[in-house]
Amino acid sequence: MNGMTKRIGLGGAPELYQAMAGLQAEVNKAGANAGLDPKLLELVKTRASQLNGCAYCLDMHTRDALELGESPRRLFVLDGWRETGLFTEQEQAALALTEAMTKLSATQAVPDDVYEQAAKVFTEDQYRAVAWEIIAINSWNRMTITSHTPLPKRDE
Repeated sequence: MNGMTKRIGLGGAPELYQAMAGLQAEVNKAGANAGLDPKLLELVKTRASQLNGCAYCLDMHTRDALELGESPRRLFVLDGWRETGLFTEQEQAALALTEAMTKLSATQAVPDDVYEQAAKVFTEDQYRAVAWEIIAINSWNRMTITSHTPLPKRDE
């Protein structure tokens, strides 16, 4: 674990872990039912994980995004998304909302302009699905960071 102390894994409470997994399954279903592109939701998960410094989730969601056909270039520049022309209006709104909701402890608010842009480009069901995805990934980030969850072994 390269300098990380071993910690109690929060996945050791199976009923609580299953409740989180159930929440994620419902969030996935809501996104699909709302017609959201799965790649957009992977960008949300990746951006929140960048902000929170969650290596485990970054590893998982960048890999998932690539498997869905996401461009490596867009993943490489995701931290500087505002300075590129690589993201759609919906993706930009989702990323801005992700940043605002992930930084609530510092800002104490989702700015009106961020909310208004998201409400303009998403249906109500899409907005809810994106917001719930942000809530879910922030919860997963906190779980894996607190537990010092190691990266899975990979051949690459």
